[in-house]
Amino acid sequence: MENREERPAYEQVLTPPERGILHIWQSAGPRQELSLGKVLLSRPVLQVTLGEHHGLLLTQGGQVYSFGELLWRDLSIPLSAPMLEESLLGKSVVRVAAGGFHCGALSEQGSVYMWGENTAGQCGLTEKGTVTNITVSEPCLVSVVDSEVVPPAVVRVTDLACGREHSLALSSQNELWAWGSGCQLGLVTNNFPVWRPQKVEHLAGRHVIQVACGAYHSLALVRSLLPQNNNTLRAPEKKERGQSPHSSVTEREESLTVDDAHYCPLGVELSEVLIGETTPRRRDPRRRLHPVGRSAGSSPGSGAGSCPYSGDGKSSTTPKLPELDGHADHLTQIDGRPVSHPLPCWGANKNSTFPDERELQNILQKLSGHSLETHPITGPGDTDSLSSHTSDESCVSSTPSTDLLISSNSGASGPYSSSPVCLDEVRLCLEAEKKGLQGQKSSSLTNIHQKGKTAGNRRCSLPGTPTLGSPRRRRPCPCKPSSAGRTQAPASEDAGDGLPSLETEVWSWGRGSEGQLGHGDQLARLQPLCIKSLTGEEVVKVAAGSHHSLAVSAQCTVYSWGSNMCGQLGHVNSPVTVPQQAKLSDGLRVWDVSAGQSHSLLLADGDCVQPILLYCGQHQESLSAQSEKSHQSQGSCQRSPSRAEIYSVRPTLLPLCMEMGYISSVSCGGQSCAVLADQNVMGFISAIHELASRERQFYCWLSSTRKLLLTPLRNREGVCPALGEPCTHLFFSLCESFVRLSILIGRHATSLSFFLHDVQGADVKSLPLLTHTDDFLDIYKEYCFALGNFHVMGGFQSLHKLSLEVLGSQQSLLAQLCVPDQSVSGDADLVSLLYWPLQHLRQYSRVLLKLGSCYDVLTEEYQSLNQGCSHYESLSLSLLRRKKEAETTFLFWKSHSGKNTEVLRLPHRRVVCESSNRSLTLQKAGRFSNHWFILFNDALVHTQFSTHHVYPLTCLWVKPVTEDTRGLYAIKITCPEESFTLVASTPQEKNKWLRSLNQAVDQVLGGGGQGSSPGVTAISRTATYTFTGEGRFKDAYYTGGWLAGRVHGRGTMKWPDGQTYSGNFKNGLEDGYGESVMPNKVLNKPDCYQGQWRDGKIHGFGKYKYASGEVYEGCFYEGQRQGYGMLSSGKQARTSSSVFIGQWVQDRKTGYGVHDDITRGEKYMGMWLDDQRNGQAVVVTQYGVYYEGTFRENKMIGPGLLVSDDDTAFHGEFADDWTVNGKGVLSLANGDCLEGLFSGEWSTGLKVVGTYTKPAADEPDNKERNSLFRLGQYLVPSTQRWRGVFTECWSRLGCTAAGRGERTTAWENIAVTITTAQRHSPNLSRSQSKALESLEFIPQQGEAVTTANFDNIRRYLIKACETPIHPLGWLVETLITVYRMTYVGVGSNRRLLRQAVQEVQAYLTHFFSLVRFLFPGLPDDGCIIPEPPASPSKSRHNSTTEGVVVVSCSSLLLPLLLPRLYPPLFTLYSLQEEPEEAQYWERIIRLNKQPDQSLLSFLGVQEKFWPVWMSILGEKKQIVSSSKDACFVSAVETLQQISTTFTPSDKLLVIQKTFEELTQEVKPMLDGNFLWCMDDLLPLFLYVVLRARIRNLGAEVSLIEDLMDTNVQHGEMGLMFTTLKACYIQLQHESTL
Repeated sequence: MENREERPAYEQVLTPPERGILHIWQSAGPRQELSLGKVLLSRPVLQVTLGEHHGLLLTQGGQVYSFGELLWRDLSIPLSAPMLEESLLGKSVVRVAAGGFHCGALSEQGSVYMWGENTAGQCGLTEKGTVTNITVSEPCLVSVVDSEVVPPAVVRVTDLACGREHSLALSSQNELWAWGSGCQLGLVTNNFPVWRPQKVEHLAGRHVIQVACGAYHSLALVRSLLPQNNNTLRAPEKKERGQSPHSSVTEREESLTVDDAHYCPLGVELSEVLIGETTPRRRDPRRRLHPVGRSAGSSPGSGAGSCPYSGDGKSSTTPKLPELDGHADHLTQIDGRPVSHPLPCWGANKNSTFPDERELQNILQKLSGHSLETHPITGPGDTDSLSSHTSDESCVSSTPSTDLLISSNSGASGPYSSSPVCLDEVRLCLEAEKKGLQGQKSSSLTNIHQKGKTAGNRRCSLPGTPTLGSPRRRRPCPCKPSSAGRTQAPASEDAGDGLPSLETEVWSWGRGSEGQLGHGDQLARLQPLCIKSLTGEEVVKVAAGSHHSLAVSAQCTVYSWGSNMCGQLGHVNSPVTVPQQAKLSDGLRVWDVSAGQSHSLLLADGDCVQPILLYCGQHQESLSAQSEKSHQSQGSCQRSPSRAEIYSVRPTLLPLCMEMGYISSVSCGGQSCAVLADQNVMGFISAIHELASRERQFYCWLSSTRKLLLTPLRNREGVCPALGEPCTHLFFSLCESFVRLSILIGRHATSLSFFLHDVQGADVKSLPLLTHTDDFLDIYKEYCFALGNFHVMGGFQSLHKLSLEVLGSQQSLLAQLCVPDQSVSGDADLVSLLYWPLQHLRQYSRVLLKLGSCYDVLTEEYQSLNQGCSHYESLSLSLLRRKKEAETTFLFWKSHSGKNTEVLRLPHRRVVCESSNRSLTLQKAGRFSNHWFILFNDALVHTQFSTHHVYPLTCLWVKPVTEDTRGLYAIKITCPEESFTLVASTPQEKNKWLRSLNQAVDQVLGGGGQGSSPGVTAISRTATYTFTGEGRFKDAYYTGGWLAGRVHGRGTMKWPDGQTYSGNFKNGLEDGYGESVMPNKVLNKPDCYQGQWRDGKIHGFGKYKYASGEVYEGCFYEGQRQGYGMLSSGKQARTSSSVFIGQWVQDRKTGYGVHDDITRGEKYMGMWLDDQRNGQAVVVTQYGVYYEGTFRENKMIGPGLLVSDDDTAFHGEFADDWTVNGKGVLSLANGDCLEGLFSGEWSTGLKVVGTYTKPAADEPDNKERNSLFRLGQYLVPSTQRWRGVFTECWSRLGCTAAGRGERTTAWENIAVTITTAQRHSPNLSRSQSKALESLEFIPQQGEAVTTANFDNIRRYLIKACETPIHPLGWLVETLITVYRMTYVGVGSNRRLLRQAVQEVQAYLTHFFSLVRFLFPGLPDDGCIIPEPPASPSKSRHNSTTEGVVVVSCSSLLLPLLLPRLYPPLFTLYSLQEEPEEAQYWERIIRLNKQPDQSLLSFLGVQEKFWPVWMSILGEKKQIVSSSKDACFVSAVETLQQISTTFTPSDKLLVIQKTFEELTQEVKPMLDGNFLWCMDDLLPLFLYVVLRARIRNLGAEVSLIEDLMDTNVQHGEMGLMFTTLKACYIQLQHESTL
């Protein structure tokens, strides 16, 4: 918000900053004489952390300061002048951590820097030091490397925590890394110190949120795993989020799933429990540090005390527990590793040693009576809890720790003992505990919750034991306490991703002599273990003191456990080995905690916005009081430590906190406390604190309401009978939405608490209210909707009675939940109570507005805050309106109760207005009729006597009727199946109803419902409706578009019998493209259709899949197949498989068509009439038989020509299929002829009565007889074959017939087709989309075509033909389909070649007429286009003469068609030329065996044309007599390309280039003015043809000859082609070759 001049961080500035003000004081000072230190630096302090006798400050800009006793440097730095850590300048430090006697810093890049004491390896193996470094004087980088990945990767660290002898780091992957010494590391190792950071494997795979380090223990806040529920009824998708579709959230919150991952080995060696203790070495003051003698692998300064076994891997020499039984073994070690043997005292021993409870009490009293000798601690600086004297101080020595000894304290003020305990008493104590908990079987020690009971049933195992264990351990523990009263948030946290999670667990490990691990005992844990009692308590932060632990929940509750010697736990509850709630005054909500050596500091919300400080723990008396007490105790020889006798056992308020400002965070360490505070600049800080405080207060209220009211009501057995089934479901839904709202608010409140910790560097635009606005709006709307539905159905009346039964005498609990403006009488209390959360939205808008006032209106922050304010303000007003609507509707139903109206009562329905005062009636109603109209938010209801009609507003159209002379104030209502007119009594009533109707319709359609003027509603809309009247749509359910009461636009219609239609509608009928499914009851399969509709009938092009298996794709007319179409027969209805493609008329095959009988191997190509073959036709079979003739009534009847595969031909009369009967002529393959009367079937044999003729060798051909066997005399003319295909294309252009239509209409239809395809085909590829976009640009079709725009037309045609959506593209696709259908497979008969060629030419003719219709400027076929004189251009597809371009259908369209028709056509050419090809190829093979010079000489090529040199890879080599394939190589390679082209024009270009290459090779050997003559050219070109070795050259020549443009036949290209043809003929027939 403000720009300040940057100044050096090391300059001391006297003017106090506005942010990050540091206050620090000694916690052990006298309560009345609290000395408060205020540190002023040039930059705001972002973080403060305290160690035992030192501290670290992190200021803005990433600078780090140190103060206090810096033992590793032998310096004492006063707080007033902290020392800058210059070696960290430029490292961008974002976080610091102070351990007992070492420090850590974390950079923005995730690097860790450590310095300080390193006797236990807590500073790690730094880059500048060695393994034996006792101290690290300057910050050094400690690399955290994950060696498990390949290659090893450096881990980015995001958080850091330090204890006395260990350090923990949290990675960006939320994994935990540890180094140092002791079991508090949580590592599976017995070699200490650990110099390099290692991953805590037991937490691998878990999401660690936060870590904290005590002196010798560690805490981790971990996100809970998804519950493992054995309920098989739960759906998988619900189970993933811990939800069940059969149970509500509030029901699940009372269940706590015990996960096997909570268990871990204790790692406790009971045989090495310390019995005695040597004199501890003093740790304070530390002015000099010296190496301490230790065994290999043990921790310096701690010896084996950090672990239950010595560091060298050998058993300790201390006494062990004796065997208590004859068959019992104690823990032993093999090869330096502990091995577990079960002790009988841990098992279930039925032979109890103690017969009664009195003896047990005596033993325990005797055990606690032994005093432990302690050494007095001088100086007030080390007054710690028991662990300070017994376990922690012993860590310096080489003796094992006493953490594993379970001490018994005789009261808070009694002496603490640490003297040796006899082994018998230990045995008796353990057996007593076993007896006390006999019958309580536990699978793990971790599952014991000691609420004033003795811990028992301990389990011992080895470090590194797998945590999953046997299936027996997975059973729920019978001694698990009841979860009633505990709150858990297992509900889904879908909303608000990115906010802190409330589903957390607290894990602890390390020493536990003071119960600081919270597992109900005082044993150590080598690996992390979950504190089960805190699971589900929504812990959001943990803090660790020297020997006690704290946790704060999202409900602002503080849990504490561990050492309570100085009251630092904030309560006097017992035991202290499990978490207990701190005793807080009413109205205090703690949101930040910190723990020191023997005190705790809490940051809480009080009555005002400014946070307050609460303190619990050690105080010192004033000097006079201390001297007085010292005189009284001089004569007594007290062996207990001189600890403080004044301490706070309950958190008390520190009055000075109000003078510090707005405190954002607290920190404790050693015997010091520190806080960071901010000044309230322009009200910004106070607004943020107010938002966070109110949100925490709101969440506490929500949690209390859920716990005290909703959960008991939800779990009440009689809730369903009391509320009724509908209201029960609504109540459960209300509870679900309430819990979701509660979870969101809890996560938001926690996020705001974290936001306050970093309020200096945080961006106000990152406030969750702004980043998660949609989540807040959705959940509030959901809650208001559920609450309103329950209210409308009258659920609160029954719920109030039920609440009286549930709460009983605890009615005061309800009064506690009520806000001050609520009363405590009647069911209205529950209504106002549950509606109260909606008022919280105003707090959001108010605070956001207050924050926005701190910024300039032009800043992004102001815009974001202002926008968020408007969102929440509008939502607040909207939800208050919904509340009022629910209340009005409830009163309406209450006053109009009855059976008739009860059926109209729905949860979501709200009343808008009604006409009970006869303000509205039906036009032309009877005199005695009674019409009552009720307008709801979803329907208009017309009630008449005992009947009523419901008209959904989604399908209701309102139109005011203009006032006529009769003075009627009428409103016309239009519905899908009827219309009626309403008459109002007055103009005011008319306007009121008209406005209400329009607003209700507008709102139900998704509008705001505000400001809708009368008569203005959506005429076109999308809605659902179920038809009830008679007609085609009876009982059909429709979803889609409407227009003024009729279905219009895209929609889906579903009938009860299974029929569906999905597509376009127009004026109430199917019209346009649509997909329909029609059930076939006979075959029990549906018919499916995809295609065009018109006026409710199938009309246009489409694809119909019949239930029988047949598939028809083609044209329809009014529901019948008509026009071009292809029918593929199904396998179910017919015994044979066939395909028909051709013309249809009135659902029958009529016209030209091709029928391929796949089963019989026959293909019919001819005319049809009424589904029968009738007229001229051609039939070919798979055996090569060819027939052409006439058919009548599906039979071969009349004259016909039949030719077999061996060229035997018959011409005569046919009487049936392949049956001859009458006159005929039979010509044999050798030329013999038989003429006469024939009868019989062709395949079985013929009876002949006639004359056999054998022609003489010199007899001339009989022309009359040859004409009888001429092919094609009975063929259908090629121009009449596929008229239906072209007719369909013309109809797509909007023409009734060929050339009959408007050109503009045709282009409009093309544009509509392309646009529709783009809109309805979102999955088009990028190339397809670009092709469609390019087709939107239409060339100039109205102007005269010149060579300049002719290329534009040609390019447009190429793109159009490549796009099947375009009408021309569809035509090309269809022509290719029919052509392949005709001439592929059985149709590959060489006698069909002429027919196939003619068909291609007919395609070109029809196609060219279409193109000329679209581009009328094109000249006729074969005409010329004048070329502009300024821009000469040539096209390779057009023959050119000087100044003109000749346009023909073949040159323009053949390149579009022939490449895709080429395979079947060229196959026919190859079959036709097969005999000649055999002769040609035999000569090619034989002649190519000769060398080049021999072949040139043989062919008669003059020697002047013989090449002398050849070039191989750029190197010239001489051609010798044995050289082969070395002459005219470029010309040969060019000619070989003729097989890779398709069109005749392309093939002619290849021939032309061959001649050019040949000329280029000959020119160097001849004069420059050389001209070819045919005598020289033909032999040379013959050589090129021979060496090219072109297969099927005859087919190539014939194709070029048949389809080449007539304009080039007599030009240069024509001459070159003639030369090639001559070479082919000479190779084939010349005898000299």
